[in-house]
This record gives sequence, C-alpha cells and structure tokens, in this order.
Amino acid sequence: MNNKSFKLKFTGNALNKGSMRNDIDVAFESMNETFKLATDEGAFHGGKGTAPPPLALFTASLCGCVMTQIKAFGKKLKIEVSEIKIDALMEWQGDILEEGPYQASCDGYNLDIDIISEEPIERKKKLLKAAINGCFIEASLKPGIVKHRLKDNENWINV
Repeated sequence: MNNKSFKLKFTGNALNKGSMRNDIDVAFESMNETFKLATDEGAFHGGKGTAPPPLALFTASLCGCVMTQIKAFGKKLKIEVSEIKIDALMEWQGDILEEGPYQASCDGYNLDIDIISEEPIERKKKLLKAAINGCFIEASLKPGIVKHRLKDNENWINV
C-alpha cells in the first residue's frame, strides 16, 4: 500500500463588532492563499442581510467540495464529465428551551447529484464514491448524516 499523504491547513481570524455581521479572514496556509469572508443574518435574527448567513455558506461549501472532487477525480480516473448539477436539501431544527433561546440539531443533508456524461452508470457511481471519499467537508461531518443519490436517466440511485 502506498502511504503518501498531504496535509491541508486553514486558519480563521474572525471579528464581530457588535452587530450580527461577522468578518472572517481565512488563510489556506498549505497553498498560501487568503480570503475575506463575511456572514450576517437577516432581520428576523437581528441582522442586516449584508452577507450570506453561515448555513448558506455551509451549504455552498458542501456542494462545492463534492463538485470539485467529481471534476478533479474524473480527470484522474479518466471519466468524462460535461456538467454536474446538485440539488441539496439541508435540514436543521431549533428546539426552544425553557432555560435558553434554543438548541440546534441537524436532521440531515440530502444531495441529489446529476453527473452529466456519456459514461455508463457504473463508472459514474465509481466516480461519485471516490469524490465522496475525497471531500474534506464530508470527512468533517458525522458519519451517516450526508446522504447521496446519483441521477440515472430519470431515476435516482442511493449511493
């Protein structure tokens, strides 16, 4: 077995100046890249909606990570990919408690993935499984929370 590996390191420096807006400087140290990101909430939560809420960025991160790995691993596995479409359903719940505002829980994430390609379904399944195993966002989540389906013509297959 080949034991080659690599490390990825991100750091974040976040600042909140009293509103619901959070400004976050993120450094991808492994690649010497930096990003200025922000989150905010809508009026219902006391924010001004000047940036996406954190859960919107989380949804985008999960979808983006899976799509990136499908494209990258498609090249490595020599599996042609024309387009990728993901319909994501991300569900959480807030339970209002007597002793505090609310407690958050996650009901799960469902990703319906359409790999648009002339490749047969077995090769698409192989590619999707590799992409799932290579997605660092998914690796950060509890096992079993993220569920995936792959589009096969007009049908959805659980992967």
